[in-house]
Amino acid sequence: MVRVVLAEDAVLLRAGLVELLERAGHEVVAAVGEAETLRQAVERERPGIVVTDVRMPPGFRDEGLRAALALRAAHPGLPILVLSQYVASAYATRLVLESPPGGGLGYLLKDRVGEVAEFLEALRRVGAGETVIDPEVVRVLLGHRAATHPLGRLTPREREVLARMAEGGTNQSIAKILGVTEAAVVKHASNIFMKLDLDPAEGNRRVLAVLAHLRAHEGDR
Repeated sequence: MVRVVLAEDAVLLRAGLVELLERAGHEVVAAVGEAETLRQAVERERPGIVVTDVRMPPGFRDEGLRAALALRAAHPGLPILVLSQYVASAYATRLVLESPPGGGLGYLLKDRVGEVAEFLEALRRVGAGETVIDPEVVRVLLGHRAATHPLGRLTPREREVLARMAEGGTNQSIAKILGVTEAAVVKHASNIFMKLDLDPAEGNRRVLAVLAHLRAHEGDR
């Protein structure tokens, strides 16, 4: 059971998320509809995880994302799962690159909530300190023109491994999905970092290096 603070301005979706989370055994200690109220709820309740929409009142731009970043700065290690209606890779990379290290981070499309088991698994992983990025966002980030982008140096299998890495997959989970050994995944990851000139010392936070690289080359699309 995890204590959750939820921020979503759409009343029906907020109610649906509360019911979904409580049915899964979690305790929703606050469900709010504004970014400022979100900050107040976190200060008051000190939850185990925050789930928030990107676009919140009053401007309906990135108020929820900015609130999430402010909360991570004030409470290092606080797990945060951000929900978005749109495939906005800039929001995802901003979340993971501007957040202080430590604690889980997630960026999911709202459509993913309909896949209840998948959504709850993402919540669990973020709560456990992992980074989870929606596969659709990863596909957009990987959709650069190979001919003019360093991704063109990668083999098809390395690109597949890279996509799983950017989603926050571990060596073990990637190996299981692809039907290969963990040693093979480690070898592919090593080749990826070498070809993309990234530091392999990132360890479990390698997804940040991957997203930083992809974001830096987003203009090449």
